[in-house]
Amino acid sequence: MGSPPQIHRPLINLVWLKRDLRTQDHRPLFEAEREGIPYLVIYLLEPNMMDYRDTSLRHLRFVYHSILEMNAFWLPCKREVQLLYGEAIAVFSDLIRQFKIKRVLSYRESGIRLTWERDKKLGELFQKKGVGWRQFQRDGILRGIRNRDGWDKQWFVTMNEAVIKNTYRERSVRLEANSFRLPEVLVDRLQPYDELFQPAGESKAWRYLESFAVGRGASYHWHLSKPAESRLSCSRISPYLAWGNISIRQAYQFIKHHPNYPRFKRAFGAFLTRLKWHCHFIQKFEMECDYETRCINRGYELLEHEFKEDWIVAWQEGQTGYPLIDACMRCVRRTGWINFRMRAMLVSFLCHHLDQDWRSGAPFLARQFLDYEPGIHYPQFQMQAGTTGVNTVRMYNPVKQSNDHDATGVFIRKWVPEIYRVPREHIHEPWKMSVMEQQFCQTYIGTDYPSPIVPLEESARKAREKIWGHRSHPLVEQEQKRILRKHTRRKK
Repeated sequence: MGSPPQIHRPLINLVWLKRDLRTQDHRPLFEAEREGIPYLVIYLLEPNMMDYRDTSLRHLRFVYHSILEMNAFWLPCKREVQLLYGEAIAVFSDLIRQFKIKRVLSYRESGIRLTWERDKKLGELFQKKGVGWRQFQRDGILRGIRNRDGWDKQWFVTMNEAVIKNTYRERSVRLEANSFRLPEVLVDRLQPYDELFQPAGESKAWRYLESFAVGRGASYHWHLSKPAESRLSCSRISPYLAWGNISIRQAYQFIKHHPNYPRFKRAFGAFLTRLKWHCHFIQKFEMECDYETRCINRGYELLEHEFKEDWIVAWQEGQTGYPLIDACMRCVRRTGWINFRMRAMLVSFLCHHLDQDWRSGAPFLARQFLDYEPGIHYPQFQMQAGTTGVNTVRMYNPVKQSNDHDATGVFIRKWVPEIYRVPREHIHEPWKMSVMEQQFCQTYIGTDYPSPIVPLEESARKAREKIWGHRSHPLVEQEQKRILRKHTRRKK
């Protein structure tokens, strides 16, 4: 008997998209074109990732519609992103069976532990099968560093490098035998897009950034903290940065060199600073992904919290009796976005006033944020929860924040219509209305709208005593020194 026939496997490269859903300033796509051999572009919808506690349908729809726009852009050159449904090991094993893959090209991922463990297994598979894997630096995030010495300088070097101008030839390879097509039921779920969420895609990212530079951003620094005004004056490009519709470098150079920079220097300077903060927090997560599951300062694992599910549910549903807390939660649930200060206030209220463990709320808010980026979400959550031991404990008073940033109650009335008729002098503390005043505005506290879930002053006092009293614990102080060495720039 003769030997079995040899199956011809075409030689190709693979470009694996993750949080880099764009066609420009894209290093893996650039290198795939430059190498000259045929390549496939893929995006994996992995069931275990889709079912994970930090993922929601709004995220998946944003990804799906971003890819639809990429495919529309590539239509003239007959190229497209192949959407594949399956676990990474199974998908890549099948692709290796179909093709002789020279290398996989992708950006590094500063993701949750689940993606880190997956990538380690993939690395072993690629090595065993003789497949190279080139992972490129994403934005200003460095891999393998042990401290922050020189990080700031390198960030500016990266931001000022030339933006990659990607060009594309006509596709010359197809994925014929696809065992990992998206199930029709999943496609049906992904296709609708809620008009209250920011639209997905590369062109939408540029539309938002350009309108910010032309005029919306003039009051950025004044309206940054206000829940209503920030919806217009903030850049609103955070979802596009989170999912890679635009790169940090593209945004940085566009604003830095924009003709309006001299006119709006203070506002634009504040925006550029926040682009750097964006990378700063992801770098923390890149260096220590335990931010997702454990107190980064191990000393705070010793603090006890009495789990109160009904309080957590009230917080999640915007039914705490504190108007600004409830308005912010309802807003982010419905639209996927609120400004930074209000996010911090929601976390502070949960962890300090309600005295709940930060892990009881972090996955929930991750699912609400359209711009969810784990490298920012978890370090920020812990910072606001006061579990780092190195940051000032921020305990936001929701009544003060309400008076300071929504003085007339416009934002509150929009999102908490139950108290729409409450007069301005009581809109921030409706529980202080007398029975007669409640009758006049036909709004009854405890019936139409909840009474405060906890007494504010008492809960704040207990939280301060608890969190500040624990900072002197020997393990907290020991961990504080470790964190400072690892995550901050050493002074000369």
